[in-house]
Amino acid sequence: MGEDSVSAVLQDGLGRRIDYLRISVTDRCDFRCVYCMAEEMTFLPRDQVLSLEEIERLARLFVSQGVRKIRLTGGEPLVRRGIVDLCQRLSAIPGLDELVMTTNGSQLVKLAQPLADAGLKRLNISLDSLDADKFAAITRTGQLQQVLDGIAAAQQAGFERIKLNVVALRGRNADEVPALVDFALQRGLDISFIEEMPLGDVGRSRAETLVTSAELREQIGQRYGLIDSAESSGGPARYVRIEGFPQSRIGFISPHSNNFCASCNRVRLTAEGRLLLCLGHENALDMRALVRDNPDDEPVLDALQRALYLKPERHEFDPEEVTLVRFMNATGG
Repeated sequence: MGEDSVSAVLQDGLGRRIDYLRISVTDRCDFRCVYCMAEEMTFLPRDQVLSLEEIERLARLFVSQGVRKIRLTGGEPLVRRGIVDLCQRLSAIPGLDELVMTTNGSQLVKLAQPLADAGLKRLNISLDSLDADKFAAITRTGQLQQVLDGIAAAQQAGFERIKLNVVALRGRNADEVPALVDFALQRGLDISFIEEMPLGDVGRSRAETLVTSAELREQIGQRYGLIDSAESSGGPARYVRIEGFPQSRIGFISPHSNNFCASCNRVRLTAEGRLLLCLGHENALDMRALVRDNPDDEPVLDALQRALYLKPERHEFDPEEVTLVRFMNATGG
């Protein structure tokens, strides 16, 4: 990775450069997190999910048009068969600077080292609680120790950076924010706190549990000295540093309270091959049909360029309402 031989640029109708592609490799997951899914889920038939070969073809196409960062997501990407081989093939694409992944960590004990060896540069690992009972309640099916062991395995595997992701929920885990920050700092890890997004009907009002980034920052600031940072990891997080802990960053992702749409540089490819131009809108391009109907890339590229001109200016989330019917597992975050 890292060759800079590709000069093409993808732009939307507002002139924003698109250089970041998130690819959901599956809608399936071994957890059922309360902010992501309903307790009973119906998953896509396998023939409706992009094949690994189709994912690779689309990744190469996007990189040829200026995408420099690809994040693999799910569902849970590590339950997809062939994921390590896919990482190896994607990481070898000329012009791609960075291949990264978001995972729940459940499979990392056995897969962290193979993933690092395959060229995966960074990992985001979801960790919403350090209390085993709370963790089980939030994930419905997850075991905390399995994820903690996975984090340790990832640290041993030699990734460039590892970041913990926390969806802070009032009444569930918001009281654990200081402990989660301590956990990250003691291990030299980054940590980001994410405001819950109203995607899919999970059986409750999101407004009841929403904790804003400002509230979390104030809570953390009572314990640590915070230093504002202008650095970026290529996504929507705004970072601060902690006095005395130079290795770690604390990020805040604020889709409700601090809209980041003006600098949006990304699109999302769902497991079924729909290219979502915005997380908060349903308008999408059916890339699966395009690649299955067109062995040549030119019609696919033409459709992509036309679709990007329609990328919305911003999303509008209302925590009182279910904004979209699709769940986060179908979107990839």
